Amino acid sequence: MLKLVLPKGSLERATLELFEAADLSVRRSSEVDYSASIDDPRIFEVRILRPQEIPLYVEEGLFDIGITGRDWIEETGADVVSLGVLRYSKQTSNPIRIVLAVEGSSGLEKVADLPAGCRVATEYPRLTERFLTERSISAEIRYSHGATEAKVPEIADAVVEITETGRALRAAGLKVIETLLVSHTELICNREAAEEPEKAHAMSQLLVLLQGALEARGKVLVKLNVATEDLDGVIGLLPSMKSPTVSKLFGEDGFAVETVVPKADINILIPALKDRGASDILEIDLSKIVH
Repeated sequence: MLKLVLPKGSLERATLELFEAADLSVRRSSEVDYSASIDDPRIFEVRILRPQEIPLYVEEGLFDIGITGRDWIEETGADVVSLGVLRYSKQTSNPIRIVLAVEGSSGLEKVADLPAGCRVATEYPRLTERFLTERSISAEIRYSHGATEAKVPEIADAVVEITETGRALRAAGLKVIETLLVSHTELICNREAAEEPEKAHAMSQLLVLLQGALEARGKVLVKLNVATEDLDGVIGLLPSMKSPTVSKLFGEDGFAVETVVPKADINILIPALKDRGASDILEIDLSKIVH
């Protein structure tokens, strides 16, 4: 039914891991194969292509649905529908930023300080041109094919570059003076496909699975039993998305309690629960959380 396109390159591994967690495993003959398949009746075809190209291919109807970054949607100006944000990037769950950076010792502190005719190297020429034009900054924008941060100051006076942690820019002796865009990964679709009820329903179901898998990351389900007199003390220790589920134990003077907690807290939480009177404590991994 759906023709799906996934990103090649920096987002590739994180995307394939997400689909695996969502029980939508992507199968291909090798890591360099651009064609793939997913054993799901809603997905007819899978291709893996550069994220820079995906917005335009989806706009043109070559694919019904795809994953790319907001940065490439803005750079290409593609007319697509965003079905929702998928909060993951190459290394973390944080968004990436498109930033304007200059040499650390340049004395430039803000975008208005850029001199007329300055050279700006970037993989985002359209986005950069719009940004600078809106601020009446005259610049020579040079397309960069990579290693952009290495071009200051000999080849460029400034760069517009992607960063997730800022580490590479700092290592190159650059400082950020402006953020052009905060970019999340997004699930996008073709406008005509969005108007077809069957395809729209299938796409919404895929979004539920992917967002559910992301929501479950770093969380576990804790289940325990507790005597009536210790219940308040145990409940006071438990974080929860809403409130813990508490039910009376059959034939006993006590309660069963369960809640979802951050995995990072579990080694502190379990002994503390034991100290407060909890027993039969279970820690259960989660694959999806759907609200």
